Amino acid sequence: MKCLSFALCTAVIFCLAAGPAAARTRTYYVAAQEVQWNYAPGGINKITGAPIQKIPIDFLGWTYTKATYMPYADRGFTKRIAKPSYFGILGPVIRAEVGDTIVVYFKNETRFPQSIHAHGVFYDKASEGAPYRDGVSADAKGGDSVAPGATFRYVWRVPARAGPDRMDESSVLWMYHSHVDEVADISAGLVGPMIITRKGMARPDGSPKDVDREVFTMFALNDENQSVYMPENLKRSKSAAQIPDAERFNPFGAFYPTNEIPSINFFVYGTMPMPEMKVGQHVRWYLMADASDAFDIHVIHWHGNDASSNGMRTDAVQVLPMGMAIADMVPDNPGIWLFHCHVNFHLVGGMIARYRVTR
Repeated sequence: MKCLSFALCTAVIFCLAAGPAAARTRTYYVAAQEVQWNYAPGGINKITGAPIQKIPIDFLGWTYTKATYMPYADRGFTKRIAKPSYFGILGPVIRAEVGDTIVVYFKNETRFPQSIHAHGVFYDKASEGAPYRDGVSADAKGGDSVAPGATFRYVWRVPARAGPDRMDESSVLWMYHSHVDEVADISAGLVGPMIITRKGMARPDGSPKDVDREVFTMFALNDENQSVYMPENLKRSKSAAQIPDAERFNPFGAFYPTNEIPSINFFVYGTMPMPEMKVGQHVRWYLMADASDAFDIHVIHWHGNDASSNGMRTDAVQVLPMGMAIADMVPDNPGIWLFHCHVNFHLVGGMIARYRVTR
């Protein structure tokens, strides 16, 4: 009993001496930029070695004008920060710990109004990033629609309800995306992950202390037909530009399905650079889904290793449209392994990648 009391007293003294982690303001600089994006770089299926072809008819190829969120190191947007190559055009990770404040300086370098709308965190109307009739004047909601060439400062607080709950792990996944025209903006590519860590569980960079490796993936039936850039993409094909709108937006026609692209981080058929990890590492997979239509339902499956998600052992995690999930893995099986959606037409359409485990 004396030993128990001494141990308990020692723990209390240590906690009081250490004190709670000080709240921080974490500042990010993010620009929306237009890119020419190739879903199938190299043109070779990295799973089979065969040339990549769209089925059944290819009107526009694999390259589209899109938009992406790019991270910068300075408020002048002169020093770009590199994203991991496997991110594709997925936006950079925004991080915070419960109790922090996130400040994002957002510059719109595209030709269309854009914004950043964040899930989960606390914001006022100025930083909501979504225009609609809510009784607030437009001049009090500058973040709802940021004009081309303009910059806006978003402020998001991180209360306890934005972080892990009792049954969560040490971090939770949210997403952020443009919400001026949500369907067109997300279809264009403006989406990214946000990680909130439990109080006291973040490293200085905001990553969870108990995780060795993090992997971020977005499974999406990218609907280029709905993108704000589709009129521009149509100009690349004389035959596509002449298709009547009624036929162009017919989901059961010949054209529309060829521009719904099943991808992981905007890559198809194994062309996504492989995330790498080591045997025995605590690897946290952050899994997001798009919301192009009712078919953005995914069963995310790993070969070779398994994971724990929602308190259960599994090698397949279900994610609904615009859903977010976490899976923790301690790989014990080295090699190159498949990582794909188990929905048949997604798999056939290219929603497949690989990951590498080394010793």
